[in-house]
Amino acid sequence: MEADDVLLDVTQVTVKPDFILVLKFANGEQRRFDMAAYIEQKPWVRLKSGNTFFGAFVENGTVVWPGNIDIDPETLYEYSVAI
Repeated sequence: MEADDVLLDVTQVTVKPDFILVLKFANGEQRRFDMAAYIEQKPWVRLKSGNTFFGAFVENGTVVWPGNIDIDPETLYEYSVAI
């Protein structure tokens, strides 16, 4: 298995305004993921109401919200930028 094939678990999430997630991955990297492009799509559109987006937490190596809403760690890593 090559290094690029290793699945990277999210170990920490910090929620910022404007649908930004600051993520820490198992390899120690910190990355910034912009959810704005996803927030109008199902199931994430439900995160727009109230403070639902700010309820994010890490479970099983990815970011999860109440109501069984999640996003896979591969997407989080691939479409985030290092900070």
